[in-house]
Amino acid sequence: MTLRIGQGWDRHRLVPGRPCILGGVDFPGCPVGPLGHSDGDAVCHAVTDAVLGAVGGGDIGRLFPDTDPRWEGADSVDLLVRAWAPVRGQGFRVVNLDVTVICEQPAIAPRAAAMAARLAEALETETGRINIKATRGEGLGPEGRGECVTAQAVVLLEKP
Repeated sequence: MTLRIGQGWDRHRLVPGRPCILGGVDFPGCPVGPLGHSDGDAVCHAVTDAVLGAVGGGDIGRLFPDTDPRWEGADSVDLLVRAWAPVRGQGFRVVNLDVTVICEQPAIAPRAAAMAARLAEALETETGRINIKATRGEGLGPEGRGECVTAQAVVLLEKP
């Protein structure tokens, strides 16, 4: 059996008037949303980088550059699915995925289960293998001032 671990990190500015989509889940009523070339979903971007990192596959920016108009407004769950397909094709499966979301808003806990389900579907695994947790910046740094959302992800993959 082969085990591979990868980590990902992403941060997006939060701006008024943007839909707030994190982990593939909409947070209706949130007055700010992540700004990005795609939908700005920092959670999916961090998870994509973690998966790619585990297999030495580079990073999300190499696969889906923000200079390419094809990816403008793209659904980041779709980008994750596209990045996962060749990894799955190599025979890997998710042992577990742990994600930390750092932001003042939106409140992550009420939607954490839905985020885990969406990511599990994208990664073709069971929801129980996905953990979503959140913390606040407590007034410190750009997260604490409500300027951005940051996501950190660690994934363990195995190839039987």
